[in-house]
Amino acid sequence: MLCLVTDRRRLSGADASPGEARRCLMEQTRYAAAAGIDLIQVRERDLEAADLARLVTDLLDAARGTPTRIVVNDRMDVALACGADGVHLRADSVDVADARRLAPPGFLIGRSVHHADEAVRAAGADYLMAGTVFPSTSKPDRARWLGAGGLQEIVRATRTPVLAIGGVTEDRMEEIAATGAAGCAAIGLFLGSGGTGPARSCRAIPLQGLVERARSRFDSADTGSLT
Repeated sequence: MLCLVTDRRRLSGADASPGEARRCLMEQTRYAAAAGIDLIQVRERDLEAADLARLVTDLLDAARGTPTRIVVNDRMDVALACGADGVHLRADSVDVADARRLAPPGFLIGRSVHHADEAVRAAGADYLMAGTVFPSTSKPDRARWLGAGGLQEIVRATRTPVLAIGGVTEDRMEEIAATGAAGCAAIGLFLGSGGTGPARSCRAIPLQGLVERARSRFDSADTGSLT
């Protein structure tokens, strides 16, 4: 399972206008859907509810007719109002059971976890997102890394599919898969290098090759143990 986590500012560049950032994110969504990305988590925490709802609606339209599903970061109200495919709850958000009572049939509920105890308490979620596994641009503090060993502890504590997040690169795919994780979630993994000038600042790129390579590494890895 592969999850693209959105960050329109990193994607489009700090100097991009709101309109340019939205167009760039739409382009990334179309590339992701064409490549068969399983989930797109809309994680634009600076947006007010109305603006977030408009963005989610546009992304749902862009992914319509494909297997890619759109989940909204933590805003259950926005996810339900827009007809999104699900919600991704923070570790300190409402309980999974409480969210499930509000959700329609088929609505996905994911949850962020940072250790095995949180994974156990998140029973009933459709998937868990464990991190930070490796150092990342957004969370460079070494004391907060799980490492492959910490990820494996979370995987072993639950039957719910676990996705690794934080510092995920192609070079680390096999190490992640060896923990028994079901896949990974990332921001930077799905970004191109961009370029110079306003016309080339968007880092949305075709993702077909990357997705195929990632899936093959999870399919071929030994998922039993790191040792």
